Amino acid sequence: MTRSPEILPVMSNAGDQRRGIAVLGRKHRKPIIVFLSSLLVVAAIISLATGVARKSKHGDENDTTVATSHALLRSSCSSTRYPELCISTVASNPSLLSSLATHKQVIEASINQTVGAVQSTYGKVQTMTQKPNLTPREKVALADCLQTLGDTLDELRETYSCFEVYPSNKPIAEQADDINILLSAAITNQETCIDGFSYNKAETELRKEFESGVLNVKHMCSNVLSMASNMTVSHMPMENGKNSFKGRRMEEEELEDDKYPSWLSAADRKLLQSPSVPADVTVAVDGSGDYTTVSSAVAAAPEESSRRYVIRIKAGVYQENVEVPKKKTNLMFLGDDRRTTIITGSRNVVDGSTTFRSATVAIVGNDFLARGIRFENTAGPSKAQAVALRVGSDLSAFYDCEMVAYQDTLYVHSLRQFFRSCFITGTVDFIFGNAAVVFQDCDIQPRRPNPGQRNMITAQGRDNPDENTGIVIQNCRIAAASDLLPVQSSFPTYLGRPWREYSRTVVMKSNLSNVIQPEGWYPWNGNFALDTLFYGEYQNTGAGAATEGRVKWKGFKVITNATEAQSYTLENFVMGGSWVGNSGFPFTLGL
Repeated sequence: MTRSPEILPVMSNAGDQRRGIAVLGRKHRKPIIVFLSSLLVVAAIISLATGVARKSKHGDENDTTVATSHALLRSSCSSTRYPELCISTVASNPSLLSSLATHKQVIEASINQTVGAVQSTYGKVQTMTQKPNLTPREKVALADCLQTLGDTLDELRETYSCFEVYPSNKPIAEQADDINILLSAAITNQETCIDGFSYNKAETELRKEFESGVLNVKHMCSNVLSMASNMTVSHMPMENGKNSFKGRRMEEEELEDDKYPSWLSAADRKLLQSPSVPADVTVAVDGSGDYTTVSSAVAAAPEESSRRYVIRIKAGVYQENVEVPKKKTNLMFLGDDRRTTIITGSRNVVDGSTTFRSATVAIVGNDFLARGIRFENTAGPSKAQAVALRVGSDLSAFYDCEMVAYQDTLYVHSLRQFFRSCFITGTVDFIFGNAAVVFQDCDIQPRRPNPGQRNMITAQGRDNPDENTGIVIQNCRIAAASDLLPVQSSFPTYLGRPWREYSRTVVMKSNLSNVIQPEGWYPWNGNFALDTLFYGEYQNTGAGAATEGRVKWKGFKVITNATEAQSYTLENFVMGGSWVGNSGFPFTLGL
């Protein structure tokens, strides 16, 4: 779905959704009336009869094997959203089908078949890039599809690797979380591809040439996710009446040591606390460093680094679009200060970009860290979608950073992310995407949009009830930006709206100013997703926190139980939060 700008009073609409038996030949022979010949004929008949009997026996065995495999396949697929596709995906390969003996093997076979479907779709899209008379944005959108399909192949192969060692000595819950987030990202990638062709009729027509293939991949990934979730949940042990997925809860005294958990390494504490952090290279716009652009420093960084590689970015304004590609892992951007180290750009949809490609900075390489950086898109409120920062990096964290733009400021695209003590401002859907992401101690400020627009703080994109994704805003402050404050009554502001059918956002223990409308949340288009979404609020304070006037949707809930709220903390929502300990950033695991 394309998220159009909000115009009052009319809501913007969401976009489009033998086995054979051989017959033995007979030859007529002249009768030979001799005893020996008769014996030979009898022997031949006996031999033939024995052979037929044996063949019949093996045929019955094969029939039994196929029937058993079919029953197993149907049982595994019964938990999916597209069961007929799930069955045909594997059954279309008889040799693959006949080898199935466990639910795990059904999932692995489905992954293999899905990889083939992705490769086929990739080839189709690649061929389309050679079409004549493509517009600049159509070329960009096709490039987006090639990138996201390529990422999907990586995620499916990594998922298969997870299953090869499953169950391992890691807790089942952690293995399940790894598998789930990879498949959730694979599903999101297909939606991103389709969204790139949603800005006008001509692009929509071009999309029809390959859309069925992309949707087929999305549904196949969804089926694998459902089967995997069903299997791993059934394997999770129960301890003290609570599912082990909740992970180990840090005791309060562990968090009181300068707000660091006791297991945070000395090296990581130094990384956070020291005013001087050793850098591998320095970027300085004035020429005093190793590089003058951030992009050149990223290009020179090692691929698949096994250690933290720190790129210091000195104070200055860096007018460039930066991408940290998939192979650039373990990078850290270290700015001098979030108000003086600024990476800025102005790509936007109105001028021909896709939302995905509009990002001033795009982070894809896993295990990324950033501190003291301002990510900015200066396209302005009239240029529609214009992203400052897009993140599709697993186990990434941002501390003391700023994300500044208007519509679609921060694209939390996919995988697992954490933001601490950051400043985020924008207008329409300015925190959006389908990552599993937690925001802590952040200042979130809607700003003045164009006349007639509404502000939506979030637009979360969960499309499958089995996805472990969502947006959690914890211990944050939500208030009008300085340009909105004097006129906020003219620009209604809401906590969010549902971009996808199972949109999930939780706001807890945060201070909400009166910039938030009493209804709290806003529909996307009519009744779409109102019964299937999950929007929760827990122990918020401030003039905009009262819940008496909130929406009456089936999917909205005022959370009153601390145990339920605990499931949305960093400790439990984003892989136990244990990976954040390696970031050196302060964080809170529990409530």
